[in-house]
Amino acid sequence: MKNSSLETRVSLSAQDWAEAALDAMAAGGLEAVAVEPLARRLGVTKGSFYWHFPTREALIQAALAAWEKREIEDVIAHADQHAGDPRERIHSLFREVANTDPRSERLLLVLSATDHLAARECVQRINERRRTYVCDCYRALGLPEDEAHNWATFAHCIFMGTVRMRRDNPDALPAGPQFNEYLRFLIRTLIPPASPSAAVVRSAARLPRAAGNR
Repeated sequence: MKNSSLETRVSLSAQDWAEAALDAMAAGGLEAVAVEPLARRLGVTKGSFYWHFPTREALIQAALAAWEKREIEDVIAHADQHAGDPRERIHSLFREVANTDPRSERLLLVLSATDHLAARECVQRINERRRTYVCDCYRALGLPEDEAHNWATFAHCIFMGTVRMRRDNPDALPAGPQFNEYLRFLIRTLIPPASPSAAVVRSAARLPRAAGNR
């Protein structure tokens, strides 16, 4: 029996507990993260929890760290596959954010309104990292710093508004293939036309140099 109990604790990883905690947060806020209900959901005893975490707060921190990694590092790594094309990087990030799973959308909304400082700061880091990434892309398209900042902030507000509408008034948004068309419309709207100054620079770079300057 002791060996069986030990195998159960080891086979259920800390990541399993973190994912269960994220499910609970998305469904009922931080208050829903309680050891006994999570143990019942996972089909184990509380001993499994204490095998991996000393406290409930340690579990919350681990869950937040796992979620933040996915929402920042994984999303941006996917967009960075188009490193040489800032316009396609913006496309990729927008698609990833717009098609995020419902749990992540609920977490963004629930945790942004919590009194738990670490959870609120986690949401703020996710939002700000995405916004600054898009800002960098806009600058790479040739926009001045102020314009790039404004476009990035505008884009972030639009997408957060879409997330809230999915929760508060989902019937107002198209579904299925129509949502993909709506997403394409958003992306077209949120990527500004090429900057004239950038176009001039690109054109100049293509001009052959004078013989005396070679």
